[in-house]
Amino acid sequence: MKYRITHTTVYNYSQAVGLCQNEARLQPRDFWRQCCESSHFEITPTPMDFYGFIDFFGNRVTYFAIQQPHKQLVVTAISEVTVFPRHDTADLSEQLSWEQVRDRLQDTPDQLHNPLQSQSQSQGQIQDSGLEILDARYYVLDSPMVTASQALADYAQASFQPNRLLLDVVRDLMQRIYTDFTYDPMFTTIATPLSDVLSHRRGVCQDFAHLAIGCLRSFGLAARYISGYVETQPEPGQQRLVGADASHAWFAVYLPGSGWLDFDPTNNKLPYDQHITLAWGRDYADVTPLKGIAFGGGQHTLSVSVDVLRLE
Repeated sequence: MKYRITHTTVYNYSQAVGLCQNEARLQPRDFWRQCCESSHFEITPTPMDFYGFIDFFGNRVTYFAIQQPHKQLVVTAISEVTVFPRHDTADLSEQLSWEQVRDRLQDTPDQLHNPLQSQSQSQGQIQDSGLEILDARYYVLDSPMVTASQALADYAQASFQPNRLLLDVVRDLMQRIYTDFTYDPMFTTIATPLSDVLSHRRGVCQDFAHLAIGCLRSFGLAARYISGYVETQPEPGQQRLVGADASHAWFAVYLPGSGWLDFDPTNNKLPYDQHITLAWGRDYADVTPLKGIAFGGGQHTLSVSVDVLRLE
């Protein structure tokens, strides 16, 4: 499936901004499920400095600075992306319990590089790369916006039955979040603590992704945050609204031997060809679509418009 994504962010300032410096993570990644065919920015005013680089997590980042006075900043990223079918989780070669995966993530470096020293590998249950495991461990640790806790473990406990397959655990957890929590864009902000989301059972896609990640990390599993887009379909007989699509967030869990598998708790589904990935990291703080600093400007308003167009 091929899409054209137009993501426009507009800042309006009450006073002139003399200088601003920004980082944008608005260009889709290339990986096995997706290929970014083209991507470019349209920025007003025109930046004096503009360059791209790859961050620690492999995301595409664009830095730009505007050094002329301005009362409005418009940043538009236009990309064309092809999305390929995902893995069918029913056919995965490695069916592991959550305890097996947890233990594998705790193996010593010697065990990772010497399979015969790993009990699980000696039993022929895992055929993964030691380097891949080491990378996945980074997503077991606490991060700025997601901290493992007893409260999260208590909520998730019902899904973590002994010797249950990891995929069944995550599917059940995803469905429980979808059922137990109410989507409420008025309840949370970027700064709302995860503990508030858990106690009030309300939030948005970012919160539900963080919640699932926190639950999985509380049991020693590797989970990462994914930012991107999901195509929305108009009601039957209605015209498609340009700019009505929105940024989205979901999570992925690491399964040794199979890699990272995506889950969307907001919609209770496994991302297929309607999900377009922008970036991934430990949590939202690692993949913020657009952030920066501005000198001057006074008060400001922000508006975001996203259009995900399917190209036939």
